[in-house]
Amino acid sequence: MLSAGNREEGVGSSVQKLNKLVAFGALAATLILAGCRQDMQDEPKFFPQRGTSFYADGRSVRPQVANTVARNQLHENEYFYTGLINGKEGDGMPFPVTMEVLERGQERYNIYCTPCHSRVGNGEGMIVQRGYEKAGNFHTARLEAAPLGHFFHVMTNGYGAMPDYSAQVAPVDRWAIVAYIRALQLSQKATQADVAAGAHVETLSSIAEREGLPAAFLNEWTLPATSVTGTPDNGLFILPAPGAGAAGPGAATPSRTNAPPAAPSAGQTVPKQ
Repeated sequence: MLSAGNREEGVGSSVQKLNKLVAFGALAATLILAGCRQDMQDEPKFFPQRGTSFYADGRSVRPQVANTVARNQLHENEYFYTGLINGKEGDGMPFPVTMEVLERGQERYNIYCTPCHSRVGNGEGMIVQRGYEKAGNFHTARLEAAPLGHFFHVMTNGYGAMPDYSAQVAPVDRWAIVAYIRALQLSQKATQADVAAGAHVETLSSIAEREGLPAAFLNEWTLPATSVTGTPDNGLFILPAPGAGAAGPGAATPSRTNAPPAAPSAGQTVPKQ
């Protein structure tokens, strides 16, 4: 058995060890807390859109150095990126149109455009048939005469109920879609004179017959009862063209000068394109 003196010595040793552990823990805590100082939080810095006395002009946000170009903003060819020339829609492709370009345009069109405009471009895609705003019909006189830059500008910035597709479709693909839209317009009224020598133009009826499609395939399209326009005369919502400028006191009202005839009401039919 341990004597009283030995027991006291053992207790004292344990207390010393405990004190050392407490001291070590306190030192470790001090070092950790020292690493959490608020120097970066409290140091002088500029806040966006706030003034400062550091610069003579009092602005914290510094002007860009002359000729500085931000990333992804080197748009040397303005028409390629906007579809506009001096603020107005241009009419022309910024690069040659090849069969590869048309095939790419068809692929992108079928992905992004057909839900609203349909495969044939008559503006009666599946989501329109389910109640969405009626999309533009590419086979109207207005859009057949529209410059190519119009379609690119609309895809880039949106139009009426149509959102922009600049995030989904790259500029080069937007132009490919433009080329395909023009080819799609031509295809609905093409004649033998419109194709190269030796090429053959088939009517839609002959194609339908060869593909074994039902006779109803060529019937007139019926506008769904759920289709909406939001305009008093049930016509399409036509915005003024870029660069057209104000038209006087009524400039806030969308221009309807080139609007197509009023669309038929639900249950009526329109010619199939």
